[in-house]
Amino acid sequence: MDPVIVVGAGPVGLALSLALAAQGVPSVVLDEGAGKEEPRSARTVVLRADIAALLERLGCTTLRDEGARWVGWRSIRRKQDMRALELGGEEYPAPVHIPQHALTRGLRDAIAACGDLVQVATHSRLDSLEQDGDGVTAHTRGPEATWWRGSYLVGCDGARSTVRKLLGVRFPGRTAVERHAVAALRAELPWPDEAVLHRLPPWRTGGDEVTARPLPDGAWRLDWLLPARGDLVTPEALVTRVRDTLDGWCGGTPPYELIDTGVYTLHHRLARRWRVDRVFLAGDAAHLLGAVGTQGVDEGLRDADNLAWKLAQAWHHSASDTLLDSYQDERRTAVAARLRAADQSLPILRGSGGLRTYLPGAARGHDTLLTDGHLGLGPLGAPPSYPHSPLAPPYADGHTAVGTPPGAPVADVPVTAPDGTAVRLRDRLGLGRLLVVLVAPGTGVWERRHWMTAGLMPQLAAAVTALPVRAELLVTEGYPGASAHTVLLVRPDGHLVAAFAGVRPADLHAAADAVRGGAPVTVRTDRTADIN
Repeated sequence: MDPVIVVGAGPVGLALSLALAAQGVPSVVLDEGAGKEEPRSARTVVLRADIAALLERLGCTTLRDEGARWVGWRSIRRKQDMRALELGGEEYPAPVHIPQHALTRGLRDAIAACGDLVQVATHSRLDSLEQDGDGVTAHTRGPEATWWRGSYLVGCDGARSTVRKLLGVRFPGRTAVERHAVAALRAELPWPDEAVLHRLPPWRTGGDEVTARPLPDGAWRLDWLLPARGDLVTPEALVTRVRDTLDGWCGGTPPYELIDTGVYTLHHRLARRWRVDRVFLAGDAAHLLGAVGTQGVDEGLRDADNLAWKLAQAWHHSASDTLLDSYQDERRTAVAARLRAADQSLPILRGSGGLRTYLPGAARGHDTLLTDGHLGLGPLGAPPSYPHSPLAPPYADGHTAVGTPPGAPVADVPVTAPDGTAVRLRDRLGLGRLLVVLVAPGTGVWERRHWMTAGLMPQLAAAVTALPVRAELLVTEGYPGASAHTVLLVRPDGHLVAAFAGVRPADLHAAADAVRGGAPVTVRTDRTADIN
């Protein structure tokens, strides 16, 4: 089959190509630039723990070498400390903060090391595409006009997506939801390696809110919340903000090195459709968010993780429309919920008149809302679940409850593979196969030659071999909320399909068939898109 065409060489497009390569799917990345990024220290990305783990699995080494893991979170209101959290445990995982150019460079380096499965075509700007029943043809202009043939095409080409415009997909939403002045600087602040949110700081140029987020080598990114449609911020005014803020925090302006500055306006938008036959949208081409600490790049990388295994199934084995449509059903629903939570929070956080601090279902204070957004917790930031996915199997008598609800990300427990390899469950994700995990206390001290032939293992191994999709059998000593002999079925992107009370081959087979969207069929060809 032809490769998958990925339009756009930002973090989402590059990560998608790597995720496809990990599952044996070739891709062509159409990069309209020269193949390298201009360093901009004020343009950074905050990655939640699950997404940082995904990128490390894909071979991105700059997270370790050029990213900063926060050790704490501190919130202040006026002159009063409101909250101080220690980060790095299960309850509050530590985000990774990294300049976007360093993240992109790390992904490009990983592509260079992954062999021939990913081809990056620089100076290639898409200007037309055509679809038929067998694939997609794309035309690019640049030094040499080129036609490209692919099995599928994914538009990861940003907020002004050419792919989205060629498809005629609407992109409604809100403009200028938030605006921030940003400075990257090197200085010694009172909270080493901690992220700080200061609301209503008691100095003239502080505004309503200022955040400080650490970067490696003593650098920080400072953000000041600005009026959404206020005046332009001059360089002189920004330097004044820097000096006043450092003076307010340090009791005098310490020595500092100003590295980079910028002013960013955040929008909230959501594309009406994320799939048009063989063409998909991902990342900023499909959605824009970022207010109250939410992270658009995080969500875009979740798009890539969700879509990659489904395209891999389609590329290797063909796929049903149910499977391919589930990308939009799951991811668009999750991002819409994130946007809805942010939009409901904005009047509370930014409004006037003493609005009550409520989110649907629970009372939350300003501090809690902002902490959730910045740390990736609650409706504003927690990793998404897909409880109503079209890939969810129907309930069966053999299903049982564990600590992870169906559709939610699984816990990263230690597991043992049949060859005796001991790894974390998360390390076996993203390889294009389902995971079947048996909870078997005590097996960790057995030799493989004993437990592979003992108890339930032969029956379970036979059931896994008979599944309609590839699957890997793993064993764990324990799983939250699971009793002995519980069997978990996990998707390639780490979401729980179902848990079973013991070995139930028929129920396991039915659930695996549901995950692939039923028997593969030819991709629908109800119309041919010829778009110029």
